[in-house]
Amino acid sequence: MSKQSIFGRMSQLMRANVNAMLDRAEDPEKMLDQMVRDFTNNIAEAEEAVAQTIGNLRMMEDDYREDLDTARSWGQKALAASRKADEFRAADDPADAEKFDNLAKVAIQRQMDSESSARSAEPTIQSQREIVDKLKQGLEQMKTKRQQLISKRDELVARSRAAHAQSQVHDAVKSIDVMDPTSEVGRFEEKIRREEARVRGQNELTASSLDAQFESLEDLGEQTEIEARLAALKGGASAPAALGTGAGESGTGVTEADLAGLAELGSALEGNEQQK
Repeated sequence: MSKQSIFGRMSQLMRANVNAMLDRAEDPEKMLDQMVRDFTNNIAEAEEAVAQTIGNLRMMEDDYREDLDTARSWGQKALAASRKADEFRAADDPADAEKFDNLAKVAIQRQMDSESSARSAEPTIQSQREIVDKLKQGLEQMKTKRQQLISKRDELVARSRAAHAQSQVHDAVKSIDVMDPTSEVGRFEEKIRREEARVRGQNELTASSLDAQFESLEDLGEQTEIEARLAALKGGASAPAALGTGAGESGTGVTEADLAGLAELGSALEGNEQQK
């Protein structure tokens, strides 16, 4: 049972795959054209069969008419022989009269045979005529169906081509629709936006780096000024003029109060450094 089930499933799977391949390979226009060709071939075969049947009927009708003609001919011969016999009998010639009477009998027998053959052919001929009429009607119906198939084929092919054209137009419009995020233009726009965002990020990084460099330059300038003033003090120069004093006023010496203030400033700076 298990093997049969497996084989059955494999067979069903193979049929499904084959049918799927056939469905994908089917071209409606080609399939309809093939249907028209097949139907046309069927009509040609039917026409040949009907023509053969009609030919047989015409042969039987010819034989029937020939039997009737033969029967009439023998009837005329019998009548002529009978009249001849009457003439000989009237001329008191019984021998010749009997001779022609016998010929008349033979002609009548032949006439009866021909009439019998014609009568026996009548039912067959009538039946064949009915068959031929039905075959002709069927053939005309097939031709009508073929014309309908051709018209339907033209309609379906036109609809298939129109649907295919609409699909192509839809795909083309979709590929260039700037409002559709799934289109090619939308994809390119998204890519450019990402590139612009990356450039903005780089600009921000560059700006922050420049600000840091300028801040370091300012700190360096202040430190340079401090070192220059310290060097000037060590060299015995007078102290720099304090802010808010006149140009001619400058310190000439350092008092104890100034030293005490500097000591407090140093202690405060050391405390700040330790806290950092």
